[in-house]
Amino acid sequence: MALKYGGMDASLMRRMKELEAENTRLKKMYAEVQIQKYVLKEAMAKKW
Repeated sequence: MALKYGGMDASLMRRMKELEAENTRLKKMYAEVQIQKYVLKEAMAKKW
C-alpha cells in the first residue's frame, strides 16, 4: 500500500479507497446490465 499511495495523507488515502470501492461496484453493475441486455436480445430474437 505504501507505494501505491505514496505521499498521500490519511484523508486522501481514505478517499482513494472509497473511490476504488465505488468503481468496483459500478463495474459490477455495468456487467450485470450488459448480461441482462444480452439475455433480452437473445430472447427477442427467438421465433415464437
